[in-house]
Order: sequence, then structure tokens, then C-alpha cells
Amino acid sequence: MTTAVDRFDDEARRRVEAHGRTTVHEGELLRHPVYTRLLHWSVAIFFLLAFFSGFAVYTPWLYRAFTPIFGGGPMTRLLHPWFSLGFVLFFALQILNWANPMRWTRADSRWMKRIKAYVAYEEALEPDDVGFFNGGQKMYFWTIAVCALIFFISGLPMWFPRTFGRLVVAVSYVLHDISALLMLVGFIVHLYESTAQQPGTFQAMTRGSVSKRWAWTHHPAWYRDATGRDPRADYERALAAESDRREG
Repeated sequence: MTTAVDRFDDEARRRVEAHGRTTVHEGELLRHPVYTRLLHWSVAIFFLLAFFSGFAVYTPWLYRAFTPIFGGGPMTRLLHPWFSLGFVLFFALQILNWANPMRWTRADSRWMKRIKAYVAYEEALEPDDVGFFNGGQKMYFWTIAVCALIFFISGLPMWFPRTFGRLVVAVSYVLHDISALLMLVGFIVHLYESTAQQPGTFQAMTRGSVSKRWAWTHHPAWYRDATGRDPRADYERALAAESDRREG
């Protein structure tokens, strides 16, 4: 039976898809529809706005560099909590959108045990049971979700200090900074992973599609579900075709 979350997400997806489309060319697969990409870039934009406005207020040596971007010191202080709310809101919608593919499975636990092999590029293909997201992506996602929750809760006493009292505000500053820094580190790693580390990944969030080669390399189980084909057999077939071209 369809849950309320599924119904909400399907309706939001339908409304957004009515104003945009994703073109999938030959040799490609649909990875992320318009709605998912809209949420992703909204999260990224509001995160960066919250980050730069927050650092401008928090760090004296960045104050003069960043506050003019937002209209001066008082305006930066005014806008920062609203940027943060935008980030938390769109990330919450992203959680609803990815609730099913982000569920932890035994395959993810197995993936985490071989994370060193993944980082060292020891294998040309990911294990056959890696689905739409791998264990590392899920771990990153839920870590950011927890940090975003702490970021939001700790931000409220900072926004309304007279309501919560001095001690709560002091603790909130520490938690707010730690969660923000953890998300910044995660953001940098995420940016590297989606560009230099895995070429072809970035277009999944710009055009919405990925090459079949990318799919069978990084997410074999998803490739099998999407095409009904054996990812390893298609990989070996592609290798043989490239070898024939070189020899010819």
C-alpha cells in the first residue's frame, strides 16, 4: 500500500516534471529526474549561502570579504538563519525523495567492509550487489541528515537567545559549529567523488542521465534492474569490442 510519504513525493515529482524534462540519449540511462535534481541543487545552493553567511558573521577575518555579498553585516546576520532554514527544508524533502533507495541493506554492510579496496581502485567493477546507492553514499547521506538536524536544533537558541538562556545558547554554538564543519568536510568529499574520482557522475545531477558504462561499473545491481542485462557480461563485451578496435 502506498504510504503518505510516497504519495507526497509522487505528487511533488509530477508537478515539477510538468515544467521540465530529461533527455536520455542512446547508450544512457535515466539516473535522476527533474524533481530530484531540483532538490539536490536547492540543498547545495542554500548550504553554500548558509555556510558563507555564517562564516562571515562568525569569523572576523572573513567579515569584510563576505558580508558585502549579502548587503553588509546586519543583513548577513538577518539572512543567515533563513538560508539555514532553506537548507534544512530542502534536505528534508530530499530525505523523503530518497527514503527507499537510501535504506540500509546487507549489501551496504558488505560494501563498507571493502571500503579500502574501493578507495584504492583495486577492482574495475563494483560488487554485483551494489544498487542505486552504495554503502558509502548512504553513510554520507545519513551523516549529513543527522548533522542537519543538530544544525537546525542548535540554531534555534542562537536565533532566539533570550528565550533559551545563556547556557543553552553557549552549548548550541559549539554543536552548531561542529555540525557545520562536518557538513563542510562532507561537501568537499562529495564534490571530489562526483567529479574527479568518478568521471561521468556529475552529469547525473545536471542532465539527469548517465552512460550505461558508468552504470555497470559503479552500480551493477541497479544496472541489472534498469536494463535486465548482466552488468559483468556487458562490461566484458565492451572490453572485447575496444580490444578489437585497437587491433583493427
